[in-house]
Amino acid sequence: MKVILREEVSHLGQPGAVVNVKPGYARNYLIPQGLASLATSKNIKMMEHQLKQIQQQIDTAKAEAEEVKARLAELSVTVSKPAGENEKLFGSVTTRDIEAALAEEGVTVNRKRIVIDDPIKALGVYTAHVKLHGGELADFKVWVVKQ
Repeated sequence: MKVILREEVSHLGQPGAVVNVKPGYARNYLIPQGLASLATSKNIKMMEHQLKQIQQQIDTAKAEAEEVKARLAELSVTVSKPAGENEKLFGSVTTRDIEAALAEEGVTVNRKRIVIDDPIKALGVYTAHVKLHGGELADFKVWVVKQ
């Protein structure tokens, strides 16, 4: 089934792309979520008309991504968690914790875009990444301290 993507979908493509997907994936997920529409001739013509608007949104997203990348490069966040005697945490530092710490610094990032290489289960300094528009990664430091 051919669909036209309205938003970026990982492993499928960018907005405006005409992709071929399984019918169930289109009917049950992409179309109800507003991520895609059927690729009829009418919708293709309408999408070509809207492509200019989508391109402006992409350019804006790229500019915002560069701004966030520059901001994150010079930023380090601190997460305080309760820890035991051997500097091991009770639990682990999650992307929600990092999202909240970034929000305190004035950077709003969706937690689903935050990538942690290994689980953070001890005190120390770690590097985390944020997936930006176009597949770029922005690195920043996460300091885990005892509460």
